[in-house]
Amino acid sequence: MALTLYVGSKRLSSWSLRPYLALAHAGADFETKVILLDQPDTKAKILAVSPAGKVPVLLDRDVVIFDSLAICEYVAELHPTAGLWPDDRATRGRARAIAAEMHSSFQALRQNMPMELVEDRTGQGRTAEALADIARIADVWETSLAASGGPFLFGPFTIADAMYAPVVTRFKTYGVELSAVNQRYADAILALPAMKRWYADAQLEPKTRS
Repeated sequence: MALTLYVGSKRLSSWSLRPYLALAHAGADFETKVILLDQPDTKAKILAVSPAGKVPVLLDRDVVIFDSLAICEYVAELHPTAGLWPDDRATRGRARAIAAEMHSSFQALRQNMPMELVEDRTGQGRTAEALADIARIADVWETSLAASGGPFLFGPFTIADAMYAPVVTRFKTYGVELSAVNQRYADAILALPAMKRWYADAQLEPKTRS
């Protein structure tokens, strides 16, 4: 097996979930290794495999790729027939734009509603800034779904969906109410077999963050 994806705790690491879903969708032959976060040896274990000192990181023999979006792009090139980006150039450009927005924006949502797959935190974290981020994401989803017809943002599953999948988990954890069309999208993400496997693994992890 050539590909190894090192991820952080599955209950906590939103960045790790993204390339995992891309690899799973592409049908890649890969192994996932978990480095539990917030442990005394976490930093040393990550530095042993990632020059950036962060997870996720993908190892392909002697090639080391870190950063979630970079890994997803690498997977798209390894598996060009998997449809990880739309075929149409204009549509692909829009998909890349909203994926990049997810990659670089929504800091208030990240800070006030951190990823936590196991606990129910309904009603927490709803600062004005976080609510503004939620409103923007809701608009991105509704606009994309109206153009594509769903079930995913650009019809079939793409990297854009992988990038927003952790947001779906946040909305579930924090009980964020969604429009009917956005709820159908969230349900489609949560129904992915790879997402179900990730949730099942997360349930078995020790609690590592207060």
